[in-house]
Amino acid sequence: MGFTVPPSLEDIEEIASAIIDELPEGLQKHTGKLKVTVEDFPDAFIEQELELETPFDLLGCYQSSGPVAKNTKKQDTIYLYRRPILDTWAETNEDINRLVNRIIIHEIGTHFGFTQDDIEMYEEDMFGATALDKSAG
Repeated sequence: MGFTVPPSLEDIEEIASAIIDELPEGLQKHTGKLKVTVEDFPDAFIEQELELETPFDLLGCYQSSGPVAKNTKKQDTIYLYRRPILDTWAETNEDINRLVNRIIIHEIGTHFGFTQDDIEMYEEDMFGATALDKSAG
């Protein structure tokens, strides 16, 4: 999906949902089926909890519904923040699909305590050999 204008909240949600459906099995075993919520910025609670200097400092946030969720209909949620994502997209000229994919993998990896090598391995699994070349689109 190519964009000549900034993607809407719905566009980013559609991109993220497609990415989550294609996550490698190694990630899916940790997350199950993730719920995606896209907002322009993190809310005041998240800003305060994460001690953000500005709401542009956060691209995404993984929130767990807890261990009970594995046996209930509750789902973990990945929040994506459109305005900071759009700023990064404009600054880096990275493909928006790849950028959202990297954010999702990073949020999952950070939440579950993966190493940077693990995160890069999953990026390579999803993108191939060009995963670490952020200018590739």
